[in-house]
Amino acid sequence: MSEQKPSETDPMGVAIGVGVAVGTAIGVVMDQIALGVALGIAFGVAYGATLKRKQSTEKAKDNNDD
Repeated sequence: MSEQKPSETDPMGVAIGVGVAVGTAIGVVMDQIALGVALGIAFGVAYGATLKRKQSTEKAKDNNDD
């Protein structure tokens, strides 16, 4: 049994981090940093939840195949 990194088992933190980075960059370009950060967090959470759901679906599917 191999040990996995937390980012491999729970992608939410990585997704929020990437969302904040991208949102900040967009906010700087638009001269609306607060809006960019807020949107980045929102999209990061949504993307992280999607990845987490996909992971759990694949895990359940793998367990059913055994």
